[in-house]
Amino acid sequence: MPNTIKYELRNVLSGKNPIGSENAIQAIANYLRRSQETSALAQTDKHFKTEETKSLIAYIEKNKLWTKTLNFEDYLSQGAEQRVYIKDGKTVYKLNDSIYYATWLDYFNNLQLNNYFFPDTAYYLKGFYKQADNNTLYALVEQPFVKATTPTNLKHVKLFLQNNGFINTKNNDYYNPDLGIIIEDLHDENVLTKDGMLYFIDTVFYIKPEILWK
Repeated sequence: MPNTIKYELRNVLSGKNPIGSENAIQAIANYLRRSQETSALAQTDKHFKTEETKSLIAYIEKNKLWTKTLNFEDYLSQGAEQRVYIKDGKTVYKLNDSIYYATWLDYFNNLQLNNYFFPDTAYYLKGFYKQADNNTLYALVEQPFVKATTPTNLKHVKLFLQNNGFINTKNNDYYNPDLGIIIEDLHDENVLTKDGMLYFIDTVFYIKPEILWK
């Protein structure tokens, strides 16, 4: 089973196998991946993300992906990495500047991994927004709104992930050694419980390429 999942993940992240109807995330990930291949900068270079952002903005402008749909009066909450807005009773909008990730490609890979593992809380890319006062670029994604019915028991989260091959490494962080997939920050505000079911609403995935692509 791990080899089957690894094969599927490789296809998803390499652009060969779209997840559901969400092709926009994969299209941008493919564009950024090709840009990385032609870049003279290493990903560890401090200027890499700046250049990657410039390339992403060029793609956004070419494909007219700037958003005009966000109502800032519908603000719900804000964390270190994103701002959340209520769209309606069924969905939320999230503005994310990819601060948790070394590259924008890592951020879009995170979205794809979330959509693969947790389709009930799949992300859909709606466009991009650039903050006028500091020129920060944000991706705007839409996600189903989950209203918790009971507090989340983190022991249930741990058991669920262990049953799916993820080892608890520390606090609320997990790692799947067969897949080379890390998932972090799964505290009780990022995993909600509704009618006895767990819903992963804010995932932070990372990839160990030396494992996943082996």
